[in-house]
Amino acid sequence: MTLMNTILLETAEHGATTPGIFDLSDPRLWVFFSLAILVAVVVWKKVPALLMKSLDERADLIRSELDDARRLREEAQELLASYERRGREAQIEAEDIIALAKHEAELFAQDAREKLQDVLARRAETAERKIAQAETRAAADVREHAAALASTIAEIALAQSLTKTAQGKLVNDSIEELGNSLQ
Repeated sequence: MTLMNTILLETAEHGATTPGIFDLSDPRLWVFFSLAILVAVVVWKKVPALLMKSLDERADLIRSELDDARRLREEAQELLASYERRGREAQIEAEDIIALAKHEAELFAQDAREKLQDVLARRAETAERKIAQAETRAAADVREHAAALASTIAEIALAQSLTKTAQGKLVNDSIEELGNSLQ
């Protein structure tokens, strides 16, 4: 309205110097009429309503896009939280697996030590038995050797002290005794 008031004021001032109310040669009058016609056409064609409708549609579209973006952001945050939770669970599971592996390794090492001790104990026992058997064999060999030596010494001593007839009789008695023991 200020533009119209300005035009009317200037026209009134200008009109005071020129004859008549409207001077058709004044360009400001034609600008005023053009503007008035333009405003009338705009109102008659409902351009403001079309502009408002277009702006409302654009606002609805932007609001819809914002809602979609907000929903996508929430979904992304939920997905991120889910992945972070899965990561923490995987970390805990990995730590559990490592602890279990360490425990199993300790059990395996202890079992291996026990088996090694058992094997060493059996080997020591076997070695002790072999030593005892060797001692027994050595003692038997010594006795056998001593008996053979004693027999040889006795034979030599008998041969020197017995006569030929006594030796023959001793041999015959031994053969007879051997024959009786075999039957």
